Order: sequence, then structure tokens, then C-alpha cells
Amino acid sequence: MSSRQRFGQVVRAEPVDLGLACLLVGGEVDRDLDVDAALGALDALAAAVRPHVPPGCSPREAALGLQVGLLGYLGSARDYADVRSSLLHEVLRRRRGLPLTMSVLWVEVARRLGVAATPVALPGHVVVAIGTDSLVYADPFAGGEILDLPALAALVRAATGAPLRPEDLEPADPLDLLLRLLTNVRALAARQDRALESARTRLWAVELSLLLPRHPVGLRRERGELLVRLGNHLGGAAELEAYAQVVEGADPVAAGQALGAARLARARLN
Repeated sequence: MSSRQRFGQVVRAEPVDLGLACLLVGGEVDRDLDVDAALGALDALAAAVRPHVPPGCSPREAALGLQVGLLGYLGSARDYADVRSSLLHEVLRRRRGLPLTMSVLWVEVARRLGVAATPVALPGHVVVAIGTDSLVYADPFAGGEILDLPALAALVRAATGAPLRPEDLEPADPLDLLLRLLTNVRALAARQDRALESARTRLWAVELSLLLPRHPVGLRRERGELLVRLGNHLGGAAELEAYAQVVEGADPVAAGQALGAARLARARLN
């Protein structure tokens, strides 16, 4: 079974294994990636952190223990432009990543230690909530800095200019996080100078996004356009036509544009 087929199965399971799904994303970049070995690396990392997180400790003690045990794992602003920061197996190897992937790393280690931890997808930043009733928030991107509510509000304000809302602190849905991760990859690739490499990266990110049970319908149009750009004119035209059929009732203008692009793609074969 390919990593993509396995990804499709994982994201339709209940509950979704977020760590495994993130590792399977890496299979799109590294075709030789041993995902089970990467899971073993997560197990080994959790074992190394275990002495710092004693059983039955409080959420704050657990957060501080994870902070010490994962010393050296943190983010850097310059890594935002590096696709490796979006790949969990590379985060394990390089000890650097985006707020989202660093938070997934923390959650996966915490889960292996029996510590309740969930990612929280703030607007513009992802952090981790530790505990069940009394929550402690940590920012893995900043090396596990403990954040109180004013600090969380400052993060949101810096990212969006908006105030922190109660719903911003809800646990993130794994499928929404995966879509956010793949959207980051697509946005990063779109800024690359090498057009063909950019299109190939965007295509696999789109195709993984389409495997999610919930995804924006516009991804089908993007897939069609990318297929055409990469020389698959028939496949791209068919995808654009399928997109047009889906949206023609709600957005006839977009449907007409997609059909026009499909006709142009087919005309290139004559």
C-alpha cells in the first residue's frame, strides 16, 4: 500500500491518528520514507522524555516536563519558507518546524506518556493545551513557553489584529489541522520560483487534501489547472469539467470559466 493510500484510510478512521497522517504526508516528498520507523522514532523520543513527566503529575508539571524533555525542539521564522518544516519526519530529524508540526510533535509525545494534550488552532498560530479540566497552554514553536490567556490574546492580535475569542481555544479537529497543513504547503509552493517544481508540490498537496472527508470544492479546479500545467491536458480538462458540474448551480460564472479552461486544454491536443 502506498503512503497516499494509507493516508486516505487514516483520515477516514475514527479517531484520526494525526501523528501518523502527518508522517504519511512526508511520503509525498520522500518516496523512501519508512513511516513505521518514524513512528518508532516518536516512541523513542517519548521514552527519553518520560523521566521528566512523572505519572499523575499536574498539567503544569507535565508542560514543564515536556519543555525540559524536548529541549532543542523549537521553531524559527526563517523555517516558514522551508517545506521540510511542514513534514513531521523532518521535524523529528531537524528538531525544527512550524507551530503546527511542532504542536503535533508535542501532542504525540504527550499521548505516549499518558498526558492529555490537544492542539489548539489559534488564528495564525497553533499551540497545545495540556490537561482536561484545568488547562495549561504551551507554545512548542517557542520551545514550550507557558502561555496565560493574555499571552494567547497577544499571539492572536499579532497574527490577525483581532481579539481572542472563546471558540479560538477549542481543541482543533485533526482533519481541519491536516487541511491547514496542506494549505500551508500549497501557499509555500506557490511562492517558489521554479514553476514545474512548484506545480508538482502543489498538486500532491491538493490531491492529499481531496482525500480528506471535508475539503473546499475549489480544490478540484486547482487540481485541474495543475494537471494541465504539468502536461496532462485530458486529465486536467476532465477535472475542470467535473468541478464545473458541481458548482454550476451555485456559481455559474466559476463553472463557465472552468469549462472555458477545459476547452482550451483539450484544444492543445489538436
